Amino acid sequence: MDKKPYHVVIVGYGGMGSYHPQLIAPVESLRVTGVFDVIPYRMELAESAGLKPYESLDAVLTDSEVDVVLIATPNDVHKDIAIQALKAGKHVICEKPVTITSADLLDIVEVAKAEDRIFTVHQNRRWDEDFRIVKHLIETKQAGEVFHVESRVQGANGIPGDWRQLKAYGGGMLLDWGVHLLDQLLLLTDSKIDSVTAELSTILGTEVDDGFTTHIRFYDELTAVVEVGTTNYVTLPRWYVKGNEGTAVIRDWDLNGELVRSNPDVARVEPKPIQAGQGLTKTMAPPSEESTLRLPIEKAPAAAQTFYENFAAALEGKSTLIVKNEEVYRVLRLIETIFEAAEKREVLKDLNL
Repeated sequence: MDKKPYHVVIVGYGGMGSYHPQLIAPVESLRVTGVFDVIPYRMELAESAGLKPYESLDAVLTDSEVDVVLIATPNDVHKDIAIQALKAGKHVICEKPVTITSADLLDIVEVAKAEDRIFTVHQNRRWDEDFRIVKHLIETKQAGEVFHVESRVQGANGIPGDWRQLKAYGGGMLLDWGVHLLDQLLLLTDSKIDSVTAELSTILGTEVDDGFTTHIRFYDELTAVVEVGTTNYVTLPRWYVKGNEGTAVIRDWDLNGELVRSNPDVARVEPKPIQAGQGLTKTMAPPSEESTLRLPIEKAPAAAQTFYENFAAALEGKSTLIVKNEEVYRVLRLIETIFEAAEKREVLKDLNL
């Protein structure tokens, strides 16, 4: 396409939909020009922000000035809107989860290929600094060879909003935060998944999960725990990473944490027994101070492109998409596997996923 700036219309102007203009604004070749939402007051908000209010989805799709449709609606209608927009000749960005099932994503991708349009998913938390730090830590072997990762987000506010509590709309925490954490996890190793076990939490009594815990083993022997909770009044660390030479923890999104690793300049010192309850232990005694290094968390290099910088470059044929549809598909397949493992209460093995 030769046209600049590319005009973006947001379909669904709720929490995330109304946030996207802030993300797009720094990219000169993209401009948010309009909004369509079925809720009238959101349309009024959009108009007060200087955006054109469209009276219908059809009005958006028949407007030749619209280049990109950004879908930020409830999950159950993502597929229909995406396919309609692609067939109308628009490029499409879709909020996560892109679809409720992996098969639905394949249907969208097929249409995108047939129409020669770009379709991508806003997996924005690939750009979170805490994740990039962990990825950098693993790649640079700051804790040696990493063999175990724990990734958690926890709170005590229950499931937010209304439709996120309903199964028909693709609600629940596995399809909400789970999409992000699993997407991040799969970028930490090139290995395929060997086995999965999982438990869904239904403490709040809704028809969807209010949290989940899954244990994942990869063929390269990396193990992982991914957990989302909405009933946690005391939270566990955001990241806990174990390597054969050290352990790293990131406690929160403010990046409070540390790396404790063996000191390569000091030979191993035999631990001294400590009093533990009504007994002594050497096994659980802390390593000696001289044999360990306590280091601050090292920041990761800045990302080369933001999500929208990358999308704009892809429109111009200057870059490939960072968020690839085959990666998104794999995340959805993993989510379906977690649902299955939880329902069967079994360890699903030899998955080659």
